Amino acid sequence: MHTWNSDLERLAASVIGYASERAKLPKDPRWGARDAEELAEALDGAVTKDGVGGHEALELFRDVLLPACRPMDDPMMLSYVPTAPSIAAVLFDMVVSASSIFGGHWESGAGAIAAENQALRWIMDLAGFPQTGGGCFVSGGTAANLAALVTARQQWISEHPNHDGRHRLAIVATTGAHASVDVIARVMDVDFIRVQSDAEGRMTSAELERALQDTGNLCPFAVVTSAGTTNSGAIDDLAQIAPICQREGLWFHVDAAYGGSVMASPTHRPVLDGIEHADSFGIDPHKWLFAPYDCAAILYRNPTAAAHAHSQQADYLDYIDEGDFNPSDYALHLTRRARGLPLWFSIAANGTDAYAHAIDTTMDVAHGFAAYVRDSPNFELLVEPKMSIVLFRRVGWTQDDYEAWSRTNAESGTALIVPSKWHDEICFRVCIVNPLTELGSLVTLLDDMAAS
Repeated sequence: MHTWNSDLERLAASVIGYASERAKLPKDPRWGARDAEELAEALDGAVTKDGVGGHEALELFRDVLLPACRPMDDPMMLSYVPTAPSIAAVLFDMVVSASSIFGGHWESGAGAIAAENQALRWIMDLAGFPQTGGGCFVSGGTAANLAALVTARQQWISEHPNHDGRHRLAIVATTGAHASVDVIARVMDVDFIRVQSDAEGRMTSAELERALQDTGNLCPFAVVTSAGTTNSGAIDDLAQIAPICQREGLWFHVDAAYGGSVMASPTHRPVLDGIEHADSFGIDPHKWLFAPYDCAAILYRNPTAAAHAHSQQADYLDYIDEGDFNPSDYALHLTRRARGLPLWFSIAANGTDAYAHAIDTTMDVAHGFAAYVRDSPNFELLVEPKMSIVLFRRVGWTQDDYEAWSRTNAESGTALIVPSKWHDEICFRVCIVNPLTELGSLVTLLDDMAAS
């Protein structure tokens, strides 16, 4: 199994050839989930005492298993927050997998970590973070938010040694915050102070002040803001919220999982003014910075605070030089794939100007699409887009109409647009992160809705 032989040589050629084709050719947009019983039947007999052989296993994956997955990088994959990894990033992801790098400690992965840190420095420079800032790559936005809030709580506790525990600690966020914040509050066993969003789904400084005036028996320790909410792309009033957090001694965290990527465009960077004052922010390059899954990052203004919260000690780790940079110190992980390398490689290969152009392209398409919606009597634009998400309503449609249209177009492979809600009313939501998504194709979809 671990010894190279002629059969593995042929298998390597088949696997690399197939991976190259997958990177080069689009996946079939008609692919999607299959019935569990159907897949169980297809997989029956795949795991045996003697094995079925690599070629047969590859054939099973190619012909049955992959077509039962959603093609998240298709240009007409417009729901959720899809992905659009660059070809360079996809190809280098194979190199990372073949290299068996342990990315948790400098001692074992110094070269990979140094490259990852260069990519992180680029992101921090875009945000206006100091040279003393730092962080690490994690699996996703939920892991980034968890790492930041665990750090925030530890920092608050260290600054309030006389806290007697009678007043429960609490996170402050809006109802529009990412669902992970609710889950994290439960995992951390802390409470949640809700801030009322404005009509556009944003946290304003006025509403934050109002929420902090009456916290009851709760002790807030962190404010979680959003730089591009998942449903509408709303951006909280970061510049005005920052001084409130500083005045009240609250950790200022920005969840920029989706929207933080817009910082790569000098044209659109001003929409995130205020993020430079954050104590931490999270970003998901696998969403809109053209990296493959799973690539997210958590960045700290003062990474020492994170190390105090997350560093792990054990007898077998004592020999590791604490003076070096160990990514395991900055989030809830020890074992860690060097998941930031494909992003670094793509940036190095393509240049940062290519990233700015790609962001500008998607923003232009989104805003052009919003203009078309706004000007059509058959549709209602629900909120002016700040990012690349467009929320709109088809005038006169019922929930059944939305669901039927969505299902028909998903099954035909035309596009995936699933219904969402805005102020408790059903609507459509389009999220554009792929530079290959064309305005003309989106207009064709609207014309089809109008005729339905």
